[in-house]
Amino acid sequence: MLDANIKQQLNAYLEKLQQPIELVAAYDDGPKSQELRELLEEITSMSEKISLRTEESNDVRRPSFAINRVGTDVGVRFAGIPMGHEFTSLVLALLQVGGHPSKASQDVIEQVQQLDGEFEFETYFSLSCQNCPDVVQALNLMSVLNPNIRHTSIDGALFQDEVEKREVMSVPSVYLNGEPWGQGRMTLEEIVAKLDTKSDEREAEKINEKDTFEVLVIGGGPAGSAAAIYAARKGISTGIAAERFGGQVADTMSIENLISVPYTEGPKLVAAMEQHVKEYDVDIMNMQVAEKLIPAAKRGEPHEVRLANGASLKARTVVLSTGARWRQLGVPGEDEYRNKGVAYCPHCDGPLFKGKHVAVIGGGNSGVEAAIDLAGLVGHVTLIEFGDEMRADEVLQKKLRSLKNVDIITSGQTTEVVGENGRVSGLNYTDRKTGENHHVALEGVFVQIGLVPNTEWLKGDIELSQHGEIIINDRNETSIPGVFAAGDATTVPYKQIVISMGEGSKAALSAFDFLIRNSVE
Repeated sequence: MLDANIKQQLNAYLEKLQQPIELVAAYDDGPKSQELRELLEEITSMSEKISLRTEESNDVRRPSFAINRVGTDVGVRFAGIPMGHEFTSLVLALLQVGGHPSKASQDVIEQVQQLDGEFEFETYFSLSCQNCPDVVQALNLMSVLNPNIRHTSIDGALFQDEVEKREVMSVPSVYLNGEPWGQGRMTLEEIVAKLDTKSDEREAEKINEKDTFEVLVIGGGPAGSAAAIYAARKGISTGIAAERFGGQVADTMSIENLISVPYTEGPKLVAAMEQHVKEYDVDIMNMQVAEKLIPAAKRGEPHEVRLANGASLKARTVVLSTGARWRQLGVPGEDEYRNKGVAYCPHCDGPLFKGKHVAVIGGGNSGVEAAIDLAGLVGHVTLIEFGDEMRADEVLQKKLRSLKNVDIITSGQTTEVVGENGRVSGLNYTDRKTGENHHVALEGVFVQIGLVPNTEWLKGDIELSQHGEIIINDRNETSIPGVFAAGDATTVPYKQIVISMGEGSKAALSAFDFLIRNSVE
């Protein structure tokens, strides 16, 4: 079941177990149960601290298994076989149930331990979803830290009847005490904040007490991470405020054009960036949404950034690196059927549409790559491109055309997403050459039409382009002295990770140059 390299790594991890754990497995007669049996037997053979027995109760999903700390109520459950992106979740669960300490901050750990109430969480994931492990691992850790919290992770592709009944059409989907509670990527801090209603107020008080930074970075993607590192290396006080560390990169499946790194995945790169930033004296403020920029009254004096939780940060220089988000179609039905058939992450949600007919909107690289990936999962893919021809690289177009379960429509303007009984049932489009209207019956729509900059909060305070991008010069200076910008939110061409990293570095160096030339009087 596990190859030699993985077994060697897992053996090393299992040496860190501090307390005995028991694997309690529930099988049926299917091939997946046999796979699970082989996996659990392999894991059990690797450590004397691990035992395995069969679940006696019939009131559990099959195949599934629990990881329990012997003699306690501490444990987590996986329904399915946590391989793929979820293998890391399995390893962490084994370690944490086995008493190995978490790397989460002590403040968050104490916050989890103090949560009052009974919390029965269920998370639906797919093995190809790069955002799901964040949620699975956070809730697993919470169930280890607090005996009032229970968590079961469920492979949606393996429990299709359950997914259909609950109308789960997007992962990760989280249920709390049997009711829908959350969707999409969430960090441990975000989940705890959602449960602890007074956490925002306490965090705002802490932020308001902070001294003025010399460099304040807004945004935690590649540009923001690079800016924070370059600023901190100059020995100046540096803060970084981000809604979520990593930004859009966290939603990227495969990265093959980051120079010197032949292949990586978004979540791995985000973890590496955050770890690199933490190597320096940088004040990282996660889950902070900027709402207003108040420029300094005088050159060299502090700027102010107001946050959504009511707090304010001050800094002598600011680097804006707020990135971009998926562009929406802006047609009737899109918002209504979001997560009910309308999706933006084919890697995450594709397995939930196994055997079904879906559409991909967009013929650029991301759209064509999505269609290729989905074609191996779903029954049929219809790609609709607004332009007269697809814009993707020729090698991708050639691959797409070779697939038998794909239709390609060009000069197609999507006009409406339609649905029945609360979920997508089709879409309407207009042939831009003939003016004819068409309907396509399908069950999923994946939107892949590019990005839009996260700059709405800056309108009226800083000069933006007609596309909403922050206008910068070759030194990353904006229209406000002492305020710099970098990455996908700016007018710099070619929105690429490696370019954002370079631009963030440049912005920080420009901010440092500004500081030494504009000393406080």
